[in-house]
Amino acid sequence: MWMQFGIKDLIDVLLVAFFLYQVYRLMKNSGSLALFSGIVSFLVVWIIVSQILEMRLMGAILDKFISVGFLVLVILFQDEIRRFLLAVGSHKGWKFVSNLFSKRHEDEGRTKYIAPVVLACMNMARKKTGALIVIQQEVDLSVYIHTGEIFNADVNARLIENIFFKNSPLHDGAMIIADNQIKAAGCILPVAQNATLPKEMGLRHRSAFGMSLETDALIIIVSEERGKISVAHNGKIAANITAEELQQVLSGDKEVASIS
Repeated sequence: MWMQFGIKDLIDVLLVAFFLYQVYRLMKNSGSLALFSGIVSFLVVWIIVSQILEMRLMGAILDKFISVGFLVLVILFQDEIRRFLLAVGSHKGWKFVSNLFSKRHEDEGRTKYIAPVVLACMNMARKKTGALIVIQQEVDLSVYIHTGEIFNADVNARLIENIFFKNSPLHDGAMIIADNQIKAAGCILPVAQNATLPKEMGLRHRSAFGMSLETDALIIIVSEERGKISVAHNGKIAANITAEELQQVLSGDKEVASIS
């Protein structure tokens, strides 16, 4: 059997492994990792039962499930499949293709948004205007962008303050900034249900914490009650930070975990 295993079979195995890894990454980034794990587990059980152990009855039952499995998945996991397809078709997902044909340096102007964001947060904190701003990093946020109103506007401090003004219809949701542009506002973020956060931290902080658990985004919170600035990243929240510390976090000079 092993004598028949050639280069073609090795390439086949490597391609399948690469495909599964890419699907895993996309589903993880789109919040559909549980769906991927369930599908892989079912396929492993099906292969063991029908191919290795050759259980005819159980294999026949599982074969029927496989034959109608796609339709069942579409019905039961509509939201997860939608998130996955959005991640596949997003700009971030295909960014490596454009990089092959583009000679532009991504570092040029990559942090143009920092100054207006810091200025807007300072002004909103002084006026006690609540705000929730999400800065996209490596994980694509198209799934969350589509829950709000699409903008595609240049980052401007005055525009940010107007969006989060108390009488604005979008002030309750989150703003998402990606590629030096305000992509959307009024977006819905995942709320951390079991987070052990201090009592003074409200829904905005729970949403920011939940978002930091599911993505690698930087999330800025401006408290409406206390007029303080906080930032969340990778499951950690730094509260009551200064404008200088916020600028350092956004520019990558300081980690959220290092802020006491």
